[in-house]
Amino acid sequence: MFDLLRDGRPRTRAQLAAATGLARSTVAARLDALLRLGLVTPYGGAESTGGRPPSLFALNPSARVVGAVDLGATHAVAAVTDLSGTILAEHGEALDIAEGPQVVLDWVVGTLRELLRQAGRSPSELAAVGTGLPGPVEHSSGRAINPPIMPGWDRYDVAGHLGRELGVPVLVDNDVNIMALGERSAHLPDVDELVFIKVATGIGAGIVTGGRLQRGAQGTAGDLGHVRVSRADGVICRCGNEGCLEAIAAGPAIAARLRSEGLKARRTQDVVDLVRGGNVVALREVRQAGRDLGEVVATMVNLINPSVVVIGGLLANAGEHLLAGIREVVYHRSPPLATEHLRIVASRAADQAGVLGASVMAVEHVLSPEAIDAAAADSPAG
Repeated sequence: MFDLLRDGRPRTRAQLAAATGLARSTVAARLDALLRLGLVTPYGGAESTGGRPPSLFALNPSARVVGAVDLGATHAVAAVTDLSGTILAEHGEALDIAEGPQVVLDWVVGTLRELLRQAGRSPSELAAVGTGLPGPVEHSSGRAINPPIMPGWDRYDVAGHLGRELGVPVLVDNDVNIMALGERSAHLPDVDELVFIKVATGIGAGIVTGGRLQRGAQGTAGDLGHVRVSRADGVICRCGNEGCLEAIAAGPAIAARLRSEGLKARRTQDVVDLVRGGNVVALREVRQAGRDLGEVVATMVNLINPSVVVIGGLLANAGEHLLAGIREVVYHRSPPLATEHLRIVASRAADQAGVLGASVMAVEHVLSPEAIDAAAADSPAG
């Protein structure tokens, strides 16, 4: 019943009973519990067919707030949102994940507390926190497992650390997975078959099929960066293997090639700046990186047949040059039926995809039937 109300559309008791097949007495009892928790609120009145107009009820998005955290290799963004995912306060800054969990998570705790203050919400109104990490995350435990760019984070209990400090449940996932959730929630809510690919310091994909995020058995689904590609033969990757896509198509690899040609390119952002400035060498390298990525994306398209492939991450800010290289190979190597309606597009959520997805993850937990049932059991009957 609550799932119906979460779309924000007000409904009467009779409409809820008809849609769910529940008895009106059951609907009334469950509505009373949701009203007591503040999760549902009366919303004017429906048109009367005689007598008193029936009451309407809808989700109350301001009942609680959640924390949303997107940790990247060299940046961190945190936000506080309401239960509809609307950002109430947000802050981001440069922060190296290699500083280790103590430094980074202390920043998260301090920043979320300050954002609650800015949003005018008390710590007691915080219901959960969603967090994305830039490395492989074991879904069952929420711990990073052997993350190549995160020294000191291997199997660190991020959820436990933040939960002790903030006093709420903490959900942890790979940063690309939460970006996929954020993009879909904000801009592609009707798309059930979606791949979100982040191209930055590393390369990874968040996969949505049947409207659900697919994490795989241990949470490593979508690790595109370490798929072997022909042009990378003999190139050593930071994972220890050779021939990985990331070793030739991620931001640092492109920057290294530009430096070898005498250009000033220390970071991925430098590559983006050179492309935006019209540098021919940078344009050529980014277009080729798109082709290399397209080789792997074409295989993914053949395997899971998405309707939309979204390209995000810092390198996506280089614009159409990266996308053109991807499209060139995907449309050439994938069968016509798989590409007939396929869209390969840049992320519209852009820098906010991560925090929006982290918010979705936290809200899904707060508004899950299990969480609501537990809260209702703890709430005194009115």
